[in-house]
Amino acid sequence: MWPVIETYGQVVSQIELNKRQELILEIVKESGPITGEHIADRLNLTRATLRPDLAILTMAGFLDARPRVGYFYTGKSGTQLLTENLKKLFVKDYQSIPVVISENVSVYDAICTMFLEDVGTLFVADGASHLAGVLSRKDLLRASIGKQDLNHLPVNIIMTRMPNITFCERDDLLIEAAKKLIERQIDALPVVKESPGGLEIVGRLTKTNITKAFVTLADE
Repeated sequence: MWPVIETYGQVVSQIELNKRQELILEIVKESGPITGEHIADRLNLTRATLRPDLAILTMAGFLDARPRVGYFYTGKSGTQLLTENLKKLFVKDYQSIPVVISENVSVYDAICTMFLEDVGTLFVADGASHLAGVLSRKDLLRASIGKQDLNHLPVNIIMTRMPNITFCERDDLLIEAAKKLIERQIDALPVVKESPGGLEIVGRLTKTNITKAFVTLADE
């Protein structure tokens, strides 16, 4: 059996080809472009019998079909087909709402916000509502261990500042954003767009968002 990536729109799932589908592929490889009628004749079957198999092979990307020409083999492997589908997933389709606080907020209030919003990362905005910093659980935990008064310690003292912030944009590929999360070993990226004077925070992308994206594709 051949492993195949079945694609329909943005749906990705693993299937296996049956013997007849393997034979169809071999015929098209050798004789393509070839019509469905000629494939059916080679296998001593009716065109109607082959229609479901041809549909699966076409949707899977192994075959392509042209009107009045017939079927031909695309030569793409399962890995290539998976790569093509990953390149159709964009940050803007899976981003979630950002949790943003002011840079003058106290560390204590930031901790409360993180728990109330049930997030692992807070984005900090300056007076012009532009991205100024990022706060992680580790940042807040580190500050809590010290002897400072958290009610009077502003988050701008402990946050990660620009230009050390890793971010992404709405039109970035989801796979490229995922690479940033892995390479930087962080849990979330601010999704930003360019605006006069800085970067406007328009969303957030987390490991959970990316996991949900792939689970949704598999379930569908």
